[in-house]
Amino acid sequence: MLTTASVPDRDKVAYWNDAVSRTLVPMKVAPRSDGPFDGRITSGRVGYLQVSTMEADAKRVSRTPALIAGSSEALVAVGVQTSGTATFVQDGRRAEVGEGDLVVYDTNRPYSFDYPQRFATHVFHLPRRTLGVPDGDIRQVTGSAIGTGDGFGAMLLPFLATLASSSADGYPPALANRLAGNVVDLLATLVAERAHPGGADTDARSHLMPRVRDFINRNLGDPDLSPERIAQAHRISVRYLHRLFEGEGTTVGRLIRQRRLEECGRELARRGRTAPTVSAVGQRWGFVNPAHFSRSFRAAYGVSPREWRDLRTAHGADRQGADLGDRV
Repeated sequence: MLTTASVPDRDKVAYWNDAVSRTLVPMKVAPRSDGPFDGRITSGRVGYLQVSTMEADAKRVSRTPALIAGSSEALVAVGVQTSGTATFVQDGRRAEVGEGDLVVYDTNRPYSFDYPQRFATHVFHLPRRTLGVPDGDIRQVTGSAIGTGDGFGAMLLPFLATLASSSADGYPPALANRLAGNVVDLLATLVAERAHPGGADTDARSHLMPRVRDFINRNLGDPDLSPERIAQAHRISVRYLHRLFEGEGTTVGRLIRQRRLEECGRELARRGRTAPTVSAVGQRWGFVNPAHFSRSFRAAYGVSPREWRDLRTAHGADRQGADLGDRV
């Protein structure tokens, strides 16, 4: 906890500016009265989610372009007003925030909070990349207050309030990461709900899935190709990547395996004077272990890779595409 309680009155404002900027993101704080300023802030982490609670006298907080330029990581923040009121401005929109309301904002764009009286708020910071939603969608959510009666906000608000009220640093690492992932999922769904009423995630899926499939096809030969690497390359979370595949009738891992086996099948069916060995074909398409390659191939096509090659080369290559399609 950082508090102005033991700080001399003349130094309280400077101390509070530094405390807020170090705990949250660099901001400019201007008290609304000339009297002694009082404030305290606590902060902890739940996995990659930072959870802070701030209580202070009336003030105005602003995040300016100059302060943004000096920051490194792009963050998305969620503020939950627990007492008092605030006027929040970002992206040209102004929201009156009441007790129990929620606001979403992007710390890489200018914003301000004006608190006319003493207040308390929970603030959640998470890396922008974990959300996996377009910038345009986030812009449609910022600058507005979301209450418990506003669709998905009815689910997100109580969850965040409970999480902030518990001991943030007391969770085991595995549980902390899972809770952080739940917050990301809930927030991404809220953003999609408000940005695309009646069609949440449809637009994001239509833009991302072709790129994801192309990336997989271009990297099939890399044995380290994984959901983690695919998500990192597209600046989305692994959890969001799996969610994109929910409407595809398959999973990321199954698609990778299927595409590798298809390419192996086509290569093994080619006739030539110097045919590569079965293990060489498997390794070329990402199967490091020959035994695993053989088992996976037999499970998909009903024969071993060697039997597949013998059958296809014996009957000619003109039927390989049709036969492969039949077995898939």
